[in-house]
Amino acid sequence: MNDLNRETAGVIADIDATAQRMADAARQAILPYFRVMNLHQDNKLEHGYDPVTQADRAAEQAMRDILAAERSADAILGEEFGTKSGTSGLTWVLDPIDGTRGFVSGTPTWGVLIAVSDRQGPFYGLIDQPYITERFIGAAGRAAMTSAAGTHPINTRSTPALSEAVIFTTFPEVGTPQEGAAFRAVAQQCKLTRYGMDCYAYALLAAGQIDLVVEAGLQAYDIQAPIALVQAAGGIVTDWDGGPAHEGGRALAAANVDIHAQALDLLRGTPK
Repeated sequence: MNDLNRETAGVIADIDATAQRMADAARQAILPYFRVMNLHQDNKLEHGYDPVTQADRAAEQAMRDILAAERSADAILGEEFGTKSGTSGLTWVLDPIDGTRGFVSGTPTWGVLIAVSDRQGPFYGLIDQPYITERFIGAAGRAAMTSAAGTHPINTRSTPALSEAVIFTTFPEVGTPQEGAAFRAVAQQCKLTRYGMDCYAYALLAAGQIDLVVEAGLQAYDIQAPIALVQAAGGIVTDWDGGPAHEGGRALAAANVDIHAQALDLLRGTPK
């Protein structure tokens, strides 16, 4: 290993150690609120429904407290408490509960998202599901899953054609009517379509269980951890025009370049 590789490995190891402590702290903050009847919710939307709970806020604050103690020079972008500037060139991108609608419904498909990005985008991603104690981590071309069965490497699969693919999205309507129609054009070519998994769908893609995740209307904190994880596991994530997706908006995550190209052909050029 040359000096540059050693330096990169050391940076990733330090980031991973901090991220794991953050994920542990978020678990402790969240779980007392999960499946609590009549849990108080605030709705972020004047029209529609986008809940936030004390669990969201407590988890993000717990993670920020660790960053303040261990990595105060890094910037932060979080869903609940916004941005904090930094001087290191690195940004921690946090979504304390991705899938709060699932959380308040009692389904264990939500997750804690932690990403670290630089000017090129996210290079470290962690998805943690506290209730079923599954954690997925990807960085530097390696991805792994930790569960009750231990820790083992994960990789995306090599499904060659849409006709053999399993595709996920969170909401059946996907986004605008045009975006919904574009999603359905892809889904109609696939073997199986499923809905409602939030970030857990990306974890399943990284673990080689499914082939595609297609979404629209995302924020940066929704997608940066999934991007780093999926790419480290061998997949590809772009927007619907084949460009970077880490700023949010539309995302196409695919298990391999072949199936990505087939889906992209159907999505490309969808009116915004």
